[in-house]
Amino acid sequence: MDKHAYDVAVIGGGAAGLSAALVLSRARRSVLVVDAGQPRNAPASHMHGYLSRDGVAPGALLASGRNEVTGYGGTILEGRVTELVPDGRTGFWALVDGGQRVAARRILVTTGLRDELPDIPGLRERWARDVLHCPYCHGHEVRDRRLGVIGDGPAAVRYAQIVRQWTHDLVYFTPPDVLTQADRAGLVARAIGVVEGDIAQLVIDDDQLRGVRMSDGCVIPRDALFVPPRFLPTNDLLVGLGCAVDDAGWVTTDATGRTSVPGVWAAGNVVDPRAQVITAAGAGSAAAIALNADLVDDDVRTAVQELAHGLTPDPTIRLRSTDEPTDPQEPA
Repeated sequence: MDKHAYDVAVIGGGAAGLSAALVLSRARRSVLVVDAGQPRNAPASHMHGYLSRDGVAPGALLASGRNEVTGYGGTILEGRVTELVPDGRTGFWALVDGGQRVAARRILVTTGLRDELPDIPGLRERWARDVLHCPYCHGHEVRDRRLGVIGDGPAAVRYAQIVRQWTHDLVYFTPPDVLTQADRAGLVARAIGVVEGDIAQLVIDDDQLRGVRMSDGCVIPRDALFVPPRFLPTNDLLVGLGCAVDDAGWVTTDATGRTSVPGVWAAGNVVDPRAQVITAAGAGSAAAIALNADLVDDDVRTAVQELAHGLTPDPTIRLRSTDEPTDPQEPA
């Protein structure tokens, strides 16, 4: 293995990646974080639900994390990893756009996910502003306002029932002939309005959401919308290495983030679509501890082999018995 290789290359500089890098750097491991600089929550002005950091801007949290990692000797590299390649021995090469090649003994992928949104004019432009995806992250900030949920199936109906906790004025938008009788009964029972039809566009005025225009021209006034998106993992690097995936296409890991490929871990939204920022940070920390333990096992194997081949001196300290004669020339 290249003597200048890093112990761990972390691919992705979000909460999971930086948390892992911090733990590993404090464990005196050489760590490189390669960050493409496109966090999923970048459009959001604030993040919530992170104990002691509630209301902090996402960019501020990442900037603070970067400073902490570099303060303990970790390295941050801005760039995008295009491929991960086993080196044929005990590590990997990370190929970075621009031609750079980085060697690492272990890999942690924390590249997150991307949101696939409904194709509704005006919706993506309002994403993370007044079109939201997580009521636990943003519900409190739009409480008691005129809210809407755009859905198309049983899971979205349940999602609407959760959003109902934050307002008494909620409308559920759904295509025609999708609701079951039980779904409809549950919505009506909790005074959730139901609008069945096709959405033409969002109505925006003075850079604020004002309502939802239906295909028949009717406008339903709303102040904010919740949209359960389809989550797509950014897991091309993991899949390219041959990591096992489940039936839905998500890479599978054990409780510490270890994948089916030896030496490769994954943490955060790339393997857990439900992970909030604080959850992703915790997963990164757990992965880092497991990674360090794995590296220690590797260090022990290497040291034993070198000792057996006489490549290192025997460090054993031999204690003299009290009844063993003392050499007069030997210093006390």
